This record gives sequence, structure tokens and C-alpha cells, in this order.
Amino acid sequence: MDTIIQPKTDWKTLAHRLGKDFAKRAAESDLKGTFVNKNYQQLKKHQLFSAMIPEELGGGGMSHTEMCHFIKVIAQYCGSTALAFSMHQHLIAATAWKYKHKGEGEAMLRKVVDQQLVLISTGARDWLASNGELTKTEGGYLFTAKKAFASQSVAGDVAVTSGPYLNENKTWQVLHFSVPMKEKGVAVINDWDVLGMRATGSATIQFDQVFVPDSAVALARPRDGFHPVWDIVLTVAMPLIMSAYVGIAERAFDIAVTIGRKYARQQNHLPYIIGQLNNTLISAKSQWKAMYALTSNLDFQPNESTTMDILSYKTNVADATIATVSGAMEAIGGQGFYRKNELERLFRDVQAAAFHPLPKWEQYAFTGSRILV
Repeated sequence: MDTIIQPKTDWKTLAHRLGKDFAKRAAESDLKGTFVNKNYQQLKKHQLFSAMIPEELGGGGMSHTEMCHFIKVIAQYCGSTALAFSMHQHLIAATAWKYKHKGEGEAMLRKVVDQQLVLISTGARDWLASNGELTKTEGGYLFTAKKAFASQSVAGDVAVTSGPYLNENKTWQVLHFSVPMKEKGVAVINDWDVLGMRATGSATIQFDQVFVPDSAVALARPRDGFHPVWDIVLTVAMPLIMSAYVGIAERAFDIAVTIGRKYARQQNHLPYIIGQLNNTLISAKSQWKAMYALTSNLDFQPNESTTMDILSYKTNVADATIATVSGAMEAIGGQGFYRKNELERLFRDVQAAAFHPLPKWEQYAFTGSRILV
């Protein structure tokens, strides 16, 4: 049995060691569209679901920057594992920020440490108005909704979600809360049959009259308009999520260089292709680094200006990573079109970068409308 390496002491070695195992299963998981359960078992064994939780709470004490790089490394071996894992980690990062700056969230963080819980985000469907229905009942609410794109929902323990509620003053709010996946009325719909990131287990969660106690509500905000909570969530989340795509782009570049050297048909213009490809990858990596620099290892004060920059960087990194993988396909020609070539999977996986909040045109509108005020 492997000796467990504490993430803080040698995370890079651990990432590559685990990644080599992940790579052996990546093609089959993609082909069948099955969740990366074995990879998650290994991540749990090494207590990586609590790696970013402060040491005084029993966690690994890994910094936000270190986690970004950890996710990037494992994405070079299995993009689906990296992306699904990043969804858990961004919820941990947001809670860790609240613990550090407001003294909140300790109970949840300790529970993750003790049980290696996997947290599921439904944030892609919760921006900004959320969806579903909440009705008041004794001691809490009854919640009905469908939440799509819920990464790792097939293997997660707790859904961190939200729903709209018309309060006693006839004012619409959005309530944020957590729901255990074993709660009565919670079901996972087997509908994750998609182009790329096929092994993330991002199936739709169905909530059918699920009881949400008053004590589970962490935030009540106006349904209309932008709330400052997103200044925290987006700032910590997007660097972690985009780490997966930067790792995919790096792997695609390496494949293009390795195969390109031997590809006779491209020799006359291969230096130009690789030179341009290197520039595109550098653009992706430099703006990704700027993203996590803004997070400052959770030592930042949330504000709308930082959020605007994070979202703009996210769009740019998504565009650059997609362009990098597309360029790698050009470098090796038609052989990249075959499923047997790893690059074909990377090309499909990287397309998902465009769909994380905010998609390009929504981000342009969000940023531009605030600049013009």
C-alpha cells in the first residue's frame, strides 16, 4: 500500500504519481461516460478533499495557489478528474475565506476533514436568479428544483445549492443552503451524455419537496441584481476551475511537439505552428496566474472591481486554452481526429471552458455595463 503523502509537504510529486494512475483509466472513462470513482477513492485516501482546509481544523493547509497548480497537474492526465475535483475545492475555498475573515464555516470544514465529504456545486444554474421553488413549512422550507451541470453529483455527499423564495413581504429572495444527497426527495438523473468532460459525473440533481430546515439557510439575498457574495465565490472559484483547462492545454502542447517532430508533412511550416502555439499557451498561463494572484491565497477583500477582472481573465483563459488545443490539432494533422489519439479527447474536453460562469457574451455585458456607469 502506498504511503500517504501530506499534500502540503510534497503536493507536486503526489499529483504526478496519482495522475499516472488517472491516465490509465481516462480513455475508458471517457468512452463509457462513467464517473472517475477510482480516482476519487485515491484522492480521498490521500485526504485531498480537505487539503485546503486550515491545519488548525485538521486540514492539510495547502494554499489556494498550490491547489490551482495541483489541479493543473492532474488535468494533464485526466481532465474530467481535475474539473470535478475543482468544483469541490472552490466551495472549500469560499468557506475557508469566510472562516479566515469572518470566523464562519468551521463546523462544515471540520465535517469535511472528518468524513472526507465531497461537496457538489449547483452554481451554474444558480446565477443570479436561481431556479426552482421554495415554500415555507414548519421549521423550514420545501424545495423543488432541477439543477443541471452538477459536477460529481453521482458521487457527492452534500449539494450546495439555492432556490427562489417569495417571502412574507411578497419580495423575491434567493436562499442559499446545503442538502445532504441522501435526504428524502433527492435523486440524480442519469442524463450526462455529452461532448467532452464525459467522466465528471455532472448529472442533473432532482429535488422533489425536499425539506430544508431554517438552520441550513446560510444566506438570503435579493433575487434581482448582483450580490457581494459572488465577489467571494467568483474570485476563489474561477482560478481553480480554469486550472483544469490550463493543464489540458499544456498536455496538448506537449503532444503537438512530440508528434510534430516526427510528422514529415508538417516539417516546412511546423516551426511557425509551434511558435504560434507557444505564444497562445503563454497567454493562457500568464492570465491564469494573474487570476490566482488576485485571490492572494484567500487574503483578499472582495470587491466588484476584482470580480470584473477575474471574469475577464476567465474569458481570456478559456479562449486561449481552446485555441491552444485547436492549434495542437493543426500541428499533427488528421491523426488528431482519431479517438485513439489522446489529443482528440483533449479537444473535446477543453470546449467546456467556454460554459462556466460567465459565458463570453454574458461576461462582456456584465463588465461593459459596469464600466459605462
